[in-house]
Amino acid sequence: MIVELALAVPLLVLALVVAFSAIKIVPQGREYTVERFGRYTRTLKPGMTLLTPFVEGIGRRVNMMEQVLEVPRQEVITKDNITVQVDSIIFIQVIDAASAAYKVDNLNNAIGQLAMTNLRTVVGSMDLDDVLSQRDVINTRLLTAIDQATEPWGVKATRIEIKDLSPPPDITESMTRQMKAERERRAVITEADGEKQAAITRAEGAKQAAVLQAEGRREAAFRDAEARERAADAEAKATEAVSNAIAKGDVNAINYFIAQKYVEAFAKLADSPQQRTVIIPAEMSSLVGSIAGIGAMVKAAAGEAAAPPPPTRPRTSTPSAG
Repeated sequence: MIVELALAVPLLVLALVVAFSAIKIVPQGREYTVERFGRYTRTLKPGMTLLTPFVEGIGRRVNMMEQVLEVPRQEVITKDNITVQVDSIIFIQVIDAASAAYKVDNLNNAIGQLAMTNLRTVVGSMDLDDVLSQRDVINTRLLTAIDQATEPWGVKATRIEIKDLSPPPDITESMTRQMKAERERRAVITEADGEKQAAITRAEGAKQAAVLQAEGRREAAFRDAEARERAADAEAKATEAVSNAIAKGDVNAINYFIAQKYVEAFAKLADSPQQRTVIIPAEMSSLVGSIAGIGAMVKAAAGEAAAPPPPTRPRTSTPSAG
């Protein structure tokens, strides 16, 4: 009984060893390579798989998830001989586990060194101003170069980001002064443009005002001339009427005309702002006589208009002597 038990224990241990070596479970996000007597045969996907005991074994355990590699900080000389310190990060993902496991040794170190050398090449071909302002261009050029280099290794470079670009302190100070001077120059130009536009606007306003005033004066002069022309026509017609009346022997018409002018002159004398005392001329009695004559003329004219015409006497015939 003891001998059988002693034989059963090693057999049980051997069976457990065989079972553990034959059954392999690959976790999600990983892939295992299978080697037969040291030679690569196939790749195990996530899940449980059976291997041939003592013949096949696990070669490399490859991480298939996207990984982040930090590129060490380094000094790079730009095209215009300015030294800048640059550090970056690279996002990679293994596409082919067998190529990543057997075509390159120490994959992460290889990609890091490749990124450093390409970073020197790209930054060294650009001026400092372009390096500081065109990070997207640097990232794109680095991504293209590293992706092409890592393709035979079964690795895909998904993104590259420049974390920091640090020029020397004296260059940074000079750039700060230059930026300040540039902003002051822009402020002066903007202020000058504003004053220029304001002056133009004021000039345009003055021009429009002058044009409107000139048009107003022209319109007023036209209206004044028209009024004077109409007054002159009325005066001419009045004078013509008086002249016709005088020509017909009507003395009252000339008296009316002279009295009208006399009254107008006397009214202007009384309305003068400089006149404090109203002086009545000595010929006031003649003015009253003229006014009375005008009244008589008006009454006579009214009477003639109202009087009926005289009756016509019939003609009588005288018998002739026989």
